[in-house]
Amino acid sequence: MSDLLAGPADASAGLAVYGADVVDRSAPASARAALVARGFPAALAAKDPTLWGPEAVATAKVRLGWLDTHRRSRELLPQLAELTAELADLDHVVLAGMGGSSLAPEVITRTLGRPLTVLDTTDPGQVRAALADRLERTVVVISSKSGSTVETDSHRRVYWQAFLDAGMTEAEAARHFVVVTDPGSPLAETAAEMGVVTIFADPEVGGRYSALTAFGLVPAALAGAEVTELLDEAEALSGSLGRDRDNPGLALGAALAAAATTGRDKVALVGDGTGIDGLGDWAEQLLAESTGKAGVGILPVVVESPGAPGAAGPDVLTVSYGGALAAGDVPGGGGSPDVAVNGPLGAHFLTWEYATAIACVVLGVDPFDQPNVAESKENTSRILASGPPAETRSFVEGAIEVYAPPAAPGDLAGVLRWLLDGLGDDGYLAVLGYLDRHADAAIAGLRPLLAEAAGRTVTFGWGPRYLHSTGQYHKGGPQLGSYLQVTGAVTDDLPVPGRPYTFGELQAAQAAGDRQALAVRERPVLRLHLTERAAGVAQLLDAAGRTRT
Repeated sequence: MSDLLAGPADASAGLAVYGADVVDRSAPASARAALVARGFPAALAAKDPTLWGPEAVATAKVRLGWLDTHRRSRELLPQLAELTAELADLDHVVLAGMGGSSLAPEVITRTLGRPLTVLDTTDPGQVRAALADRLERTVVVISSKSGSTVETDSHRRVYWQAFLDAGMTEAEAARHFVVVTDPGSPLAETAAEMGVVTIFADPEVGGRYSALTAFGLVPAALAGAEVTELLDEAEALSGSLGRDRDNPGLALGAALAAAATTGRDKVALVGDGTGIDGLGDWAEQLLAESTGKAGVGILPVVVESPGAPGAAGPDVLTVSYGGALAAGDVPGGGGSPDVAVNGPLGAHFLTWEYATAIACVVLGVDPFDQPNVAESKENTSRILASGPPAETRSFVEGAIEVYAPPAAPGDLAGVLRWLLDGLGDDGYLAVLGYLDRHADAAIAGLRPLLAEAAGRTVTFGWGPRYLHSTGQYHKGGPQLGSYLQVTGAVTDDLPVPGRPYTFGELQAAQAAGDRQALAVRERPVLRLHLTERAAGVAQLLDAAGRTRT
């Protein structure tokens, strides 16, 4: 039996958190003891909006519904059963949504083995591939709290036009859409004009806490997932939320806070192979966007395996996650995580949400706002209106154009090494790929290569998806990051119907807008543009490998 499993655990409803007390006790003062002494577990369970200070009260009053939304979500089940039966012939489910509207249903369907096409990109190649896949058998879930999200609005427009171009009437095209949004939102008005089915989400739950609302359940149910079990699992766990002991959310939150306030403010998230698939991507947004503001925060790092570069380090808390443990299972898949969280998926969602809110109490930040997210959006809108900013190319090497600060070397491996050498002892590198996350998936291999070469924390995010996730941390959290942005040539662009730009132009504007937001903070930004994507990816991976020598 591993030392982690042999130690004490906080457990409830089949979910257990191992190792959290050890982490908490290693801090000079116990975060958990302080939280309990001030009555925070019971206060959070009772939806006390004052826990995060007076400035956060107004937001918290309308954002604590996630604590019991699993109960209200049961009202959706008859409607979901009826809708699934009505659309049984549409067996290709496409989810158009960003951040909190897409990450949870992707985890649910991956974990439960159900097919779901997630469209959270503006890359024209990836959008074209989705459009070309069984269009006549496709149902598109347009998922957005407001409907003002430019990516999701663009997806709605391009699919509507595609259905009409395929010979459908507007009434026939409308049958291929389901809208999930908040009551009274602009998207609800648009859906009514289109004549499509609309399912309203819980308005008192923010996007990244919405896993067990309509945002998580509708696309998963249409894809064939048994969502009732998720609600049952969360309901079973919910009785622990007000307790001082046997409260997994409290244990995990206190451990995250204790680590972050004593120098381990990076959290490596690693699946242990015991049945939960992709939870790290969902938890990444939850942690980064909730904690990364006012110059503080917890930086989540999704790593490929327990032994992957960056999964451990002096400023890293390693947390594994998985399903229920069987005899002989070891949290972390044989590795040595600091904390392990194991149990059913519905309980995971509620535990991580509670833990994040608790950690934010200790960090002194509002877990429900995202004050810096709009900055890159505003830059994007300005660039789309006025044109891309002028840039000076540093040099070209093979299929890669390099745009680097003046002090950088003049070769690809050298400029990568220069970027890594500038991280120092407390910095991190974020690799930001504005590419097709299916056709160009190999580019994600940069993360472990550069992490090994740097001996520092390296994250990877797909653009523009990360703008709705770690983008908040990069701009609002500790200003210690360096950034490697990778863009790619577009050979077959796609217009956004009803808009004066294409998907390729939108993608380029989003990348440029975020570069501007990072440059304002005087952070190092290196941009590599692949003039031929496949060759450029291979060349870049080779150069990254050479930085290790």
